[in-house]
Amino acid sequence: MSTSNTSGQLAQLAAKIKSVRFAMFTTIDDHGHLVSRPMTNRDMDADGNLWFYTSSNTDLWENIAMRPQVNIAFSEPADHLYVSVSASAERVVDRDQIKAMWNPAVQAWYPNGPDDPHVMLIKVVPHAAEYWDSNGNAMVQLFKMAKAVLTGTTPDEGEHGKLRL
Repeated sequence: MSTSNTSGQLAQLAAKIKSVRFAMFTTIDDHGHLVSRPMTNRDMDADGNLWFYTSSNTDLWENIAMRPQVNIAFSEPADHLYVSVSASAERVVDRDQIKAMWNPAVQAWYPNGPDDPHVMLIKVVPHAAEYWDSNGNAMVQLFKMAKAVLTGTTPDEGEHGKLRL
């Protein structure tokens, strides 16, 4: 895939997830089980990486060390938007970067600030994404479902796409 096509797809992904405040971050634990937890979504950087804060005392931190394959699921049910991102994750211990990315919202979770020795970053490098975006409000969706029931068809689910990153 060309660089311009990749950057276009990254821009499309960034636009889809920009307004979603939280995501479900899924890792694989030491027993091979999938484990998900809610994480605060930050903006995607210029290279298409997603960044999350965590503590070095968490299972998330340990799971990524053992198995870096992750999935990040974004949803905005009120807008009928759902995005699944397949990625690999890296543990980042860089005090300067932690401080540079710090904001007041992070302070709520880590009251000792960016100098807390347990505050770390997770860099998520997306490989592929899939999205479902109906671009309609609840009344429009309800109408589409009712129409499908009455006509014996399936409802128009809106835009669906796969992105190779």
